[in-house]
Amino acid sequence: MQRCYDLVEELGRGVVYLGSARREETDAQYALARELARDVARALDCTTWSGVGPGFMDAVTKGALDADKPVGGFMILLESGQRGKLQPSRVHPYLPQSCYLTTSFFSARKHGLVDAGVRVSAQDRTAFIALPGGVGTLDEIFEILALLQLKRIGSAHDVPFIFMNYDGHYDGLLSFLARDMVASGALGAGELDPHFVVCDDNAAVLAYLSQFYAQGDV
Repeated sequence: MQRCYDLVEELGRGVVYLGSARREETDAQYALARELARDVARALDCTTWSGVGPGFMDAVTKGALDADKPVGGFMILLESGQRGKLQPSRVHPYLPQSCYLTTSFFSARKHGLVDAGVRVSAQDRTAFIALPGGVGTLDEIFEILALLQLKRIGSAHDVPFIFMNYDGHYDGLLSFLARDMVASGALGAGELDPHFVVCDDNAAVLAYLSQFYAQGDV
């Protein structure tokens, strides 16, 4: 984990992308994610972080490179999707090894990604963006939301968390949180509202981040 923290300090904090490892390059949402990462990296002039695996992680890596902005990440030994069941070499197919670390445990990967999205100073331009994903993505989403809810993230400087709701992917989850969880008493009405926003397209993300960081010291 210390090596993960050191890499974040070396490459700089920035926007952390969560999302499915299973999306093919021919998927329309893959192209949208690549464009999003390109435009956000340019707008915030920041490092792009992900799990540097296949699918959406690959899309955002390529998007940041399209913008000629820095890329960083934490690769895991086991990853679903195009790159197979095991990565015995644990070497990224095109990134220089100075840009990423490989980890055997998800705990180290998560600590690194969370640290990459924390704003240590008001000048940091960071965000967490949850692209459509499955169980692994949900695991990361709920961990970060819990940290935001408990003020373990964002206590010094607010950090944007965005559900990238392409084609209504997160509609069911958002309804469950806002309706079912509240009805059961597991959440207070509106309790999570301060901690995330939902965007349906790339333009909405860019507009929100522009407005968020135009506020100055947030």
